[in-house]
Amino acid sequence: MEMTDAEIERIILVSEISPILQPGLFVFCTMLHSAISREALEQAHGMLVEDEGLSLILPRAEAQRLGFAVDFPMRQITLMVYSSLDGIGLTAAVATALADKGIPANVVAATHHDHIFVPAKQADAALDTLRELQKDAQAFRAAMEK
Repeated sequence: MEMTDAEIERIILVSEISPILQPGLFVFCTMLHSAISREALEQAHGMLVEDEGLSLILPRAEAQRLGFAVDFPMRQITLMVYSSLDGIGLTAAVATALADKGIPANVVAATHHDHIFVPAKQADAALDTLRELQKDAQAFRAAMEK
């Protein structure tokens, strides 16, 4: 079976994801400009400007202290593979594996790593799923290299 360069790249990336569950709980919050903007920004682990306001990823305790809703706590899984911004297929592979297990995933791609935010109650299952995905890709890669 002939594979494209993009398919080979995806297999290599997935075989090296080495997911790590980060400590703490996080929540996604939206805010318009307000007196707490600066303080919230200082605590944010991520942010994006949307038409509806500023979306922030905040530690749950900080979000609660600042008066945000904290009713959907999430855990952060960091993929320890160096994933460049022009990498192909990693996000799709991870999101598909989690979706197949019924686990919602919010993927945040940063400069060096991808970070997957999953519901706190499903964090262990998500981590197991990603480790299994990596194991399968490693086996496929080893067979490819023979």
